[in-house]
Order: sequence, then structure tokens, then C-alpha cells
Amino acid sequence: MERILISGISGAGKTTLARRLADRLGIPRYELDALHHGPGWVKRPEFEDDVERFSSGSRWVTEDQYQRLLGDLLWTRADTVIWLDLPKRTVMTRVLRRSFTRAIDGRELWNGNRESFRDWPKPDHPIRWAWSHHQARRERTGQRIAHFPAVDIVHLASASEVRRWLGGVADGGTDHAG
Repeated sequence: MERILISGISGAGKTTLARRLADRLGIPRYELDALHHGPGWVKRPEFEDDVERFSSGSRWVTEDQYQRLLGDLLWTRADTVIWLDLPKRTVMTRVLRRSFTRAIDGRELWNGNRESFRDWPKPDHPIRWAWSHHQARRERTGQRIAHFPAVDIVHLASASEVRRWLGGVADGGTDHAG
């Protein structure tokens, strides 16, 4: 595992797992939201170039996002995809908790942007996105896996599977669940 792409719907734990893997494996982590969102939630013009640059490197971990802008770039360069295929109830609990905390504490997310309760009704807000796209994202990830047979897949379908698998990585193992 040198070029790791973590796939899953909003709230599945992609960023958290990416951070933990980067720490444990000593691999650089690139957060796509930080690269994408400029001030005022506007797309940074350098986004695609930044992703092109880091993903051409030999070692990285990042989240599987922004496919409408990046297409299959990250899938073609990844050697491992970790699919966080968690149940909708788990994802919704997490995304609600995360959004509520962010709206309450007002902490900066990326480039001066903050989440607020007034953002919740927007169709692309993570809560609404996770609810309405959970099944479609699951199906699309399955299709992409079939389209990229050379990529090693780690399919994790519960929070306990993620913890168990990550524990194996921390011990130097690469036990592929699923």
C-alpha cells in the first residue's frame, strides 16, 4: 500500500482513516476538500493541477471525491482502494454529529470556510448528500471496482471492521477484509 484511495459516502470516515493511515504508514496525506475549497467555498483554480501533482508521486493517501472534476485519475494511480461501505444509519449518525459540531463550534474548515446551520438546507450539504446518494454511491463504487481489477480492494462494511483492519495495519499487517 503506497498509493491509497479511501472511498465512501460523506460521513463514512474517509478523512479520519486517511489521517490514521498516513500517521501509521508514514505516507503523505492530501485532503481533497482542503485542495478544492477556496475562500467562500469557491473551487480553487489550482485544484486539478494540485491533485495531478501529488497523485503522480509514489506515496500518498487521499479520499475518493470530486469524481466529476477528476474522473478516474485517482483510481488509475491508486494501488489500493479502501472502500468504507458502512450502513446508512452509521453514516447518517456520523454526518449529523459532525455537521452539528461544526455548526456549533464555528471552527475553520478550509481556507476560511466554516459550516453553519443555514447551510443545512442546501442540496449539496453533506447531510442531504449522504442521505440521498448513499445507495447510488455504493453502486458506483462497485462498478468502479469492476472497472479497475488491478487495484487491491479492502472492503470494510462496519465500523468494527474498520477498527479491526486498522489494528492489523498498525501491527504491520495488511489483512484485506471482504
